[in-house]
Amino acid sequence: MDADFDTAVLGLSLPPAVEQALAEAAAQRADPVRATAALMRAQSLAPEHPAVLIAFYRHHFYGHRLRLARDVARRVLAAGAQALGLPTAWREVPQQALPGARHEARTRFFLFGLKGYAYLSLRLDDPVEARDALALLRTLDPDDCVGGALLEAVRQRAGSDDAERAPETHASGAAAWARLAPAV
Repeated sequence: MDADFDTAVLGLSLPPAVEQALAEAAAQRADPVRATAALMRAQSLAPEHPAVLIAFYRHHFYGHRLRLARDVARRVLAAGAQALGLPTAWREVPQQALPGARHEARTRFFLFGLKGYAYLSLRLDDPVEARDALALLRTLDPDDCVGGALLEAVRQRAGSDDAERAPETHASGAAAWARLAPAV
């Protein structure tokens, strides 16, 4: 991706025809067939534009088409990784903190994509995929800038036999990750 990726993540620098198709999809959200047609038109014009990927993700997620949403999340991860100069397969991303997790659009795009992918994996009863995605998220975002620690806590509780655990006090940032058992 080019230097305009950060502005693209924010929905800026859209070609007018893509912007029109996304606006039409939003206006037609009560009619999934028409909304999908408008999104497909946007995708044909700008296949990997972050705004188009985000719109497709939301369309499927809020339409309760979780498998399709997770497929889009995979595309988000590949586009975000490419923008960051990382391997496009998320499992091949180096296990080291990513700078810019708090403020850089391209980094946050990738991290939120990984968090969304993990969440959908949990919802689709794919616990190994969710665990692995959250373990990577923990490594890439040790200060928990995108809130992955809360999802990891949910994942750990879901796998626990101790349903009567006392609620934990709120923690944020690195402290949120530190309160959790390792994701392995």
